[in-house]
Amino acid sequence: MHRILFAAALVALGAMLPAAVQPRRTPVILDSDIGTDIDDTWALAYLLRCPELDLKLVVSDTGDTRYRAKLLAKTLQAAGRTDVPVGVGQDFAPMDPAAMNLAPWVADYALERYPGKVFADGIGAMIDVIMKSDAPVTLIAIGPVPNIAAALQREPRIAAKCRFVGMHGSFDVGYGNKPPAAAEYNVKADVSGLRATLAAPWRDVLLTPLDTCGQVMLDGARYQAIVAGAARDPLLRAVMESYRTFAPRVQWMKCDFVETHSTTLFDCVAVYLACSEELVEVESLHVGLTDEGLTVRAPGGPPARVALRWKNLAAFEDQLVGRLTPRPGG
Repeated sequence: MHRILFAAALVALGAMLPAAVQPRRTPVILDSDIGTDIDDTWALAYLLRCPELDLKLVVSDTGDTRYRAKLLAKTLQAAGRTDVPVGVGQDFAPMDPAAMNLAPWVADYALERYPGKVFADGIGAMIDVIMKSDAPVTLIAIGPVPNIAAALQREPRIAAKCRFVGMHGSFDVGYGNKPPAAAEYNVKADVSGLRATLAAPWRDVLLTPLDTCGQVMLDGARYQAIVAGAARDPLLRAVMESYRTFAPRVQWMKCDFVETHSTTLFDCVAVYLACSEELVEVESLHVGLTDEGLTVRAPGGPPARVALRWKNLAAFEDQLVGRLTPRPGG
């Protein structure tokens, strides 16, 4: 609660200060495989409500990246944030139409309709934002990373100007918040790309594996605050419309609980780590990846800091809801 009040005070203070003394916000790029699972949509909405972060670019990654870019653009437009450019990532592989779980939500949305900038070369746009930034950029990756691996090949110098924050891996806990560790999807989908990414000389590497991100789910009063907020907030309305579109189409689980709780909101934790580490326990590890997509402790592997445990999960979920929901009458 104290963090929520502090964030609100920060926004209010910023509004009163002249431009020359505005609090510095962290420039951020979001690389996302939005449109298969629903948690990317929640994470984008949460990022847009984080006053510490200055979103410079969103880039679609993996599979049909034009489909994913349409989802990013429509969500940004619903939020009134068409100042944020959209980059179309490289199509590295065909996408199974059965995995395009939000296709009906953007069936009538043309990317050309987006009032903001759309970059056909999302990888080039990512490189351009990073290389031109006066301040270090935080690159938040909430999906497999073929775009990022390609960007590093094209311009290796981006790593020295960036902090990498990723939702990747599983060390001691797997899906369902149970051991053993699992081959987490964002790793398994592109092992070679993540190996190349983790091996780059970033300013910092910070990961949320399933050990922490796999525990986040909103229900009860927290979730009902989201449902109620959607009635008066266009961004939350877009989140809930997307969720209701996703639920009957998803194939890996029976998603019949849309009105009572969220799915697991893995990707929101990566956004949180771009702002703060206060509510998690972070350990410095050397990371290895097996060919099957397992993340293991590997002496001699690339170094990373890993959020392995929560100090206060409830406080994070309170903060997430507090930032997403508008105040009554606001």
